[in-house]
Amino acid sequence: MWLFSRSPVLSSRAVSYLLRCVLLVTLAASNGVLAKAPKAGFGYKLVSLVQQPNGGGLVGYLQVKQRTSTYGPDIPRLRLFVKHETRDRVRVQITDADKQRWEVPYNLLPREPAPPLTGGKVAGGAPFTAGEYSGEELVFTYGRDPFWYAVHRKSTRQPLFNTSAGALVFKDQYLEVTTALPKEAALYGLGENTQPGGIRLRPNDPYTLYTTDASAINLNTDLYGSHPVYMDLRSLGGRGVAHAVLLLNSNGMDVFYRGTSLTYKVIGGLLDFYFFAGPTPLAVVDQYTSMIGRPAPMPYWAFGFHQCRWGYQNLSVVEGVVEGYRNAQIPLDVIWNDDDHMDAAKDFTLDPVNYPRPKLLAFLDKIHARGMKYIVLIDPGIAVNNSYGVYQRGMARDIFIKLDGQPYLAQVWPGPVYFPDFLNPNGVSWWIDEVRRFHDLVPVDGLWIDMNEVSNFCTGKCTIPKTHECPIPNSKTPWICCLDCKNLTNTRWDEPPYKINASGQTARLGFNTIATSATHYNGILEYNAHSLYGFSQAIATHKALQGLQGKRPFILTRSTFVGSGAYAAHWTGDNKGTWENLRWSISTVLNFGLFGMPMVGADICGFYPAEPATPLEELCNRWIQLGAFYPFSRDHANFASKRQELYVWESVATSARNALGMRYRLLPYLYTLNYQAHLTGAPVARPVFFSFPDFTPSYGLSTQFLLGKGVMVSPVLEEGATSVNAVFPPGTWYNLFDTTKVVVSGGAGSTTEKLDAPLNEINVHVYQNTILPMQRGGVISKDARATPFTLVVAFPFGATEADAEGAVYVDDDERPEMVLAEGQATYVRFYASVRGKAVTVRSEVQMGSYSMQKGMVIEKLSVLGLEGTGRNLAVQVDGADATAVATSSPYFAAGDSVKLHRQEGVEGSKKSVMVEVGGLALPLGKSFTMTWNMHIEV
Repeated sequence: MWLFSRSPVLSSRAVSYLLRCVLLVTLAASNGVLAKAPKAGFGYKLVSLVQQPNGGGLVGYLQVKQRTSTYGPDIPRLRLFVKHETRDRVRVQITDADKQRWEVPYNLLPREPAPPLTGGKVAGGAPFTAGEYSGEELVFTYGRDPFWYAVHRKSTRQPLFNTSAGALVFKDQYLEVTTALPKEAALYGLGENTQPGGIRLRPNDPYTLYTTDASAINLNTDLYGSHPVYMDLRSLGGRGVAHAVLLLNSNGMDVFYRGTSLTYKVIGGLLDFYFFAGPTPLAVVDQYTSMIGRPAPMPYWAFGFHQCRWGYQNLSVVEGVVEGYRNAQIPLDVIWNDDDHMDAAKDFTLDPVNYPRPKLLAFLDKIHARGMKYIVLIDPGIAVNNSYGVYQRGMARDIFIKLDGQPYLAQVWPGPVYFPDFLNPNGVSWWIDEVRRFHDLVPVDGLWIDMNEVSNFCTGKCTIPKTHECPIPNSKTPWICCLDCKNLTNTRWDEPPYKINASGQTARLGFNTIATSATHYNGILEYNAHSLYGFSQAIATHKALQGLQGKRPFILTRSTFVGSGAYAAHWTGDNKGTWENLRWSISTVLNFGLFGMPMVGADICGFYPAEPATPLEELCNRWIQLGAFYPFSRDHANFASKRQELYVWESVATSARNALGMRYRLLPYLYTLNYQAHLTGAPVARPVFFSFPDFTPSYGLSTQFLLGKGVMVSPVLEEGATSVNAVFPPGTWYNLFDTTKVVVSGGAGSTTEKLDAPLNEINVHVYQNTILPMQRGGVISKDARATPFTLVVAFPFGATEADAEGAVYVDDDERPEMVLAEGQATYVRFYASVRGKAVTVRSEVQMGSYSMQKGMVIEKLSVLGLEGTGRNLAVQVDGADATAVATSSPYFAAGDSVKLHRQEGVEGSKKSVMVEVGGLALPLGKSFTMTWNMHIEV
C-alpha cells in the first residue's frame, strides 16, 4: 500500500493495520528476533597520524583489519581528518583514502573544506603520538588497534560520543558506526518523522532518513525531510547539560537507537561528524546554525494568519473566503492557492476560465491595498507538453534530470513530467527566469514549493503509453500511475546491497520518486543527491525572489535538508483532521526548531478529511487555539474535506477571534523572536526544557511549549475536555488572557496544575522576569503594527526584590537583510527592577531613528506581581525630564483580585498582582527611565 500525499480518501483502518505490521516486523528485526545478518565488518587499525601545522588538525590513515563481503567489499584504506573548527565545535571525517567520495556539495552548504586526498601519503606536519587532541571545549581521543574514537568535554571529562561500542564498517554502499550512550541521556531530533511518543526519541523506534512523499499521518516513518542531527540532554548533578551530533551525509540511512547505544547504517557518502559542545540547548542551536546557516528572516506579514484550501475552484470562491474572514472580524493576512489557479496543473500558468488574469490582478490590487498578501503553489514536475513555454525553454537549455541519456519521465498532477535539476547552474538560471516571467504575469508575494522530495506517482523507468491517454481525461484518481513503467533492478543504485527502511516498509529507493540510477549535472547520481532536491530548489527559489523583488523573500517548502532553514519556512505536510494529528503536530514543530527551521507550522484543522465520527467543529476550535501559536499559522484542507475556514462555525470563529487576537497582539514579540532566530538560531517555538534545562519533568514534555524564553502555551488536546493538566516549572506564571489568574510553582519538582479551558479558551502564560512587548492587535498585521505598544512587566508574585528584561526589534520588513541599520531598524532592550517599594522600568535604544520616523510610542505598562498601586511617577527620556512630553495624562490603576492557583513559598494574601501605568506616549526610539513607589491602601 502506498499513501500519496494528495490522495483525498484514505482507509485509516487499513493504514493503521499496515503500520502496526511494519512496526512489529521492524522491531522484531532490530531486536534480533528474525534471522541475524552476517557480521558486516571487523573494523580498522590506525597506521599513521600527523598533526598539520597552523591549526590544520590531524590527518591519519586507517587500514582494514579483516575483509568481508557482506554489503560489498571493504574499502581497504581510509583517511581520518580531525579538526577543532571553533572553540565549541570539532569535526571528525572518515573517507576513502584513495578516491574522492560523494559528499554534500560545498556550494549548497558552505563550510570549511577538508584537506585534499593525497593517496595515503602524509603531506606535511609532525607525527602525533599523544593520547588525545584537545580544543577549548571538546577533546578527541582514540584507540589504534582496533581504531575507535571518542569526544568528551574538556571541563568535566564527560563522554559525548564513543565508537568503541562497535566495529567501524566502511564499504562503497554501506557505512556503519556505533556510539555508546548513558541510559539517562534524553535524545531529540533525527527527523523528519511523526513521533507518537512525543519529542523525546524512544529506544527501538525506527529512525530512517530519506526524503519521502509519505503523508504525516504515517508514524515513525521517513517523511519529507532528512536531518541527521540529534541533541543529547543529560541531567548531571541537577544541572541539564546539552550537546549535539550531526552526521553530514545526504544518503539514505537507518539509525538504530537502543537506549544505551546508537548505530548509523548509511548507504553511501562518507562519515562526516560534527560535535557541538553546548552546554545549554540554546547554545547548541546557536553553534549548529552558525555552521549550517542562520534561519532566514521572515517578513512581518508572514507571522499573520494564512488561509488555503486545495479546492478553491475559481477566483470568486477565493474572494468569498477573504470577505468571510473580513465580515467575521477574524484576522487574515495571506490568502493562498493550491494548484487550482493553474491551467491543467502546469506550473507558472493561470487557468483562463477560473482564474482569468484581468480579474485576478484586480483582486490582488484590492487585497494589496488592504495590506494582505497572495501566495501560490508550484510543484517541481514540468509537464511534457510541446505547446508549453516553460517546458520548451527547459528542453532548450537541457536542464532536466536524466536516465540513460534522456530526461527522466515521471508523473504528477499535470500527467507526464520531467524534473528540473537544481544542481545544474543552467537549471537554476532557467528557474530564476521562469519565476520572473510568472511574477510579471501575477505579482505574487511568495512561493510555495511542494512535492519536492521528489514525489512521483509512478516507479521505475517509464514511457508515455501508446494505448491510452495519460493523464486520463476527467480522472477522479489522477494520482494513479498511467504511464507504462518497469521496475529497475539491474543496477546497484536501484537495488543497493543494504536496504534502508524506506517508506516504513524497506521499499525500493526509487519507489514513487526518481529512479536512483538517474543522473544530475556532472553525472551526480540521484542515489547520492536524492535528499538534497528540496534544499536545492529552495536555494534557487530564494535567489529568484530576492533578485526579482529586492524584498525579503517568503518561501514555504515541504522537503528539507540540513541548512534549508536559511532559505525557507516549512509546514509539516499532509496531516489529518484527528485529535491524534493535533497532538503529534507539536513534536514536529518543535523538532524543526532544533533543525534550524523556526518558521514552521501544521495544517490547522487537518489536511485530509476528518474521520466521520470526529466532530470537526470541536476539533477546529482546539486546533486554531493551538495553531494561533505555531510560528507559521495556516488553515489548509484537501478538496475532499468539508469546508473548514474559521468562520464556518460561530464557535470556531469565537475561538479564532480570541486566539488570533492574542497572536496579533503578540506580533512584535514574535517578530523579535524572528530577529533573534536569524542572529543565533534560537527557535521561535521551543521545548520547555530550553528555558528550564535543569527541570527534568520537562525533558519529555510534548503537550506544551514555549514561544521564546517566557511565554508558555498549554493547549487542550483531548476531545470533550474543558480543562487541561499543565506542567509548570518553578516560578510565577501569569495567564496572558487574564493576568489575575496566577500559578506559582515552587521547588524543583513538577507542578501539574488543572486549568479551566472552556471551549473557546486556551491557556497562555508569561513567566516571571519577562518584559513582553505587545500592541493592540487588529485583523491585518499592517494595521496591528501601527498601533501603540504595551509593555507587560512580569515580576515574581509578591516580589520585593526582582528584575525583569525583554526586547523588541522593529524594521521595514521589505529589506532582504534583517540587520540593524540607522533609519531602517530599531532595537530596544527593556529592563525593570523592584527594590522594596521602589520600581524602575527603563529602556536602552539602538538606532532609534526608524521608530521615531514611524511615530512608534509606548502607551501603557502592565506590571505584574506587585501589591497595591503606584505614586510619585517620574519619567526621563534620553536623560531629560520629559514627563509632559512623554505622557499625555499618566495614571495608575490597580488590577482586580488575584486568583492564585498555588501558593508554595508565598506568604500572606495579596489583593492584586497588576499595576497599570497608563496614559503614556513614550517614544519607542528614545531611551527612557520611569520610577515610582508602590503604595498599599490601608
